[in-house]
Amino acid sequence: MNQPTSLKILFYINLVVVLLLIGYKGYLNFSQTDFQALHTSQAEAIEERLSDEAGFSFAVVGNINNSVNMFEKQMIPELNSAGLDFVVSAGNAVSGGGEDKYRAILGTFSHLDIPYLLTFGENEYGNFGSFRFYEHFGPHFYTVDGPRAQLIFLDSTGKTPWRWQIRWLEERLQASSDRPVFLFIGHPLLHPTDEAPFEQKDDFLRPVAFQNALMSLVNDHDIAAVFSANLSLYSNQQVNETRFIVTGGAGGLVLSNETSFYHYVRVDVAPDGSVSYSLKRMKSRPDPVLSTLESLWFAIYSLFYVGYVNFFLLVALLVVIGTKLYTAIFVEKDYYPNYDLDPTPWLDKPLRIAMFTNNYLPFIGGVPISIERLRRGLQALQDSVLVVAPRYRDQPKNEDNVLRVPSLLSMGEKREFRLANIFLRRIRTRLKIFQPDVIHLHHPFWLGSLGLFMGRLLKVPVIYTYHTRLEHYAHFVPLPGNLFRNLISHALVKRFANKCDAVIVPTYSTEEYLRMIGVKSATFVQPTGIEYHRFQEVSDEEVSSLRKTLGLTDETVFVSVSRLSNEKNIDFMIDAIHALRQRTDKPFRFLMIGEGHQRERLQSRIDELDLGQHFTLVGAIPPEDMAIWYHLGDAFLFASKSETQGMVILEAMAAGLPVVAVRSSGIDDVVRQDFNGFKTPEKPDLWCDRVQQLLEDTELREKMAANALSFAADYSVEQFARDVREIYALTLARTASKGKGGQNP
Repeated sequence: MNQPTSLKILFYINLVVVLLLIGYKGYLNFSQTDFQALHTSQAEAIEERLSDEAGFSFAVVGNINNSVNMFEKQMIPELNSAGLDFVVSAGNAVSGGGEDKYRAILGTFSHLDIPYLLTFGENEYGNFGSFRFYEHFGPHFYTVDGPRAQLIFLDSTGKTPWRWQIRWLEERLQASSDRPVFLFIGHPLLHPTDEAPFEQKDDFLRPVAFQNALMSLVNDHDIAAVFSANLSLYSNQQVNETRFIVTGGAGGLVLSNETSFYHYVRVDVAPDGSVSYSLKRMKSRPDPVLSTLESLWFAIYSLFYVGYVNFFLLVALLVVIGTKLYTAIFVEKDYYPNYDLDPTPWLDKPLRIAMFTNNYLPFIGGVPISIERLRRGLQALQDSVLVVAPRYRDQPKNEDNVLRVPSLLSMGEKREFRLANIFLRRIRTRLKIFQPDVIHLHHPFWLGSLGLFMGRLLKVPVIYTYHTRLEHYAHFVPLPGNLFRNLISHALVKRFANKCDAVIVPTYSTEEYLRMIGVKSATFVQPTGIEYHRFQEVSDEEVSSLRKTLGLTDETVFVSVSRLSNEKNIDFMIDAIHALRQRTDKPFRFLMIGEGHQRERLQSRIDELDLGQHFTLVGAIPPEDMAIWYHLGDAFLFASKSETQGMVILEAMAAGLPVVAVRSSGIDDVVRQDFNGFKTPEKPDLWCDRVQQLLEDTELREKMAANALSFAADYSVEQFARDVREIYALTLARTASKGKGGQNP
């Protein structure tokens, strides 16, 4: 079955369910009248039968528990044909105190041809059922008097004070004449000789004072029998002249063994007042399939008695589902871009762009550098840019185009990760004064979430750049690593991206990832720009001076640029360089540029392997000097798997460096195998093989260097800014065409 067909079936099933729910609810409201004080008429009919001089017979059933399959279908026909005068429930006629259970038991008893009475038991009391019992049937304790017998019903649930009941019962017993007295109380007074299934202390009459007082009255007066339920068995014990009978087999859960089985008790009262008791055991067992269907039906039936508010919420939910299905099936969709959109009006005028980021210069990282380049490129095109970013101690003093936000919390060894105070009123005030045409977000949480909120508040389109694979930053999150990596990070990105009007990704492999996790917003593949021309302006004198400062001679130099953090996989490179040293005699030096909270640990690892002559942690380098440091190298080495593009790789290529990197989503689109570098699986031996190949094959290294240089030429900052500006204009045109904001210029 194909997907459209299955969705249509689901839609029509949903429609039928909604109609049935509404129709049946209406039927119940108009066809079923409320029932009140049913015991009044039932007691009158039973009192007439108690006056029969020829004697009478009745059945006692316990633990019906709304059983349709056993009690209604099997036991009631037998009771109707047994020549009985009436039926008494010893407790737990319902499976719970809900309105649906009381209405269901009324329907069950409507199949009886003889009158009936109910004992107020544990199930009748639960779920606020005491009110319903009183309304639908009558008082919780009561008596039915006849010339030939007296039936007394007590409340064992605690709803009625037991001392009041004892006083009331004593008055009734003192007024009784020489006639059998039958007492009905939901909780048993005595423990049966056999242990009941799932027996608990609360199954018996409590408190003990109530039990003792009642036993004293039973012993002092001529009570023929005390009937109880609440246990799934049959027990018949005699104390003095009184029978204590527990009957719990009219429904519910029994084990169908010699102790627990389906049954009812027949009581025959002769004209002379003598009483006989007989056990009527049911021969058949309930069908398990029918029992399952019965439970399912009660679950559905109860929906109609959950109250109007909850019922309408349920129907509303189904209507929403039906609407979604209808839209998915019957509303025509055009999955292709709207090629009729005209971005020209927005391209022809200066734009105002507000950017929100959780980190920014002077913090050194790929995201801050990318934002700074885009800002300068857009301002060169006469656009106005406002960057909303955290405050840093050593930030520039005069920044007209940056709104610095103080931090609530700083994390990391050098406090490089900051949670800005997004609750400041001045952020909103400044944004309203700035009046942005577009809001550009660079993180899917915190300041990014504030930017999304402001976009909706100001009714301007919101664009999100997916810079970072969050799942590789699980070590910064106080949650189980696997939970964050496998679920939360992907769900966070999906939810956030789908709330934005457009998403910018640096590579096609990253776009594929977003589609796989369910991102449906318009997506644009736009690699981050690099300052290509600046890398071509580095002089030989600058490079020679730096080489002399570092004490470099004729060894081959490998360069890498990365934050010293777990997700950058630097341990992998340390181990691989250690292996390379043992493989080759050709001299080399590896310069690791960057700073981070793992520096001390990594340096200890380098010292432990005695790699000090080959592996150097350079530390942070000012951005304006980075081009010279790249030109120091003969090749660029990289092992991070957390990149979405790997901007430092493009910068290295702009300096004419071939690349050896670990294959990942941010690498595949930039490094072209055997052309401008090598990409390998995350296996040290394979990665080391490629590094050794570039180290020892000068001709290959020079050929790849030339290819890398030509490849990087297409990624200038100027072109990057123009391309992003066109994305802004297209998004503004789309939102204007949909009437979602983005006012026409």
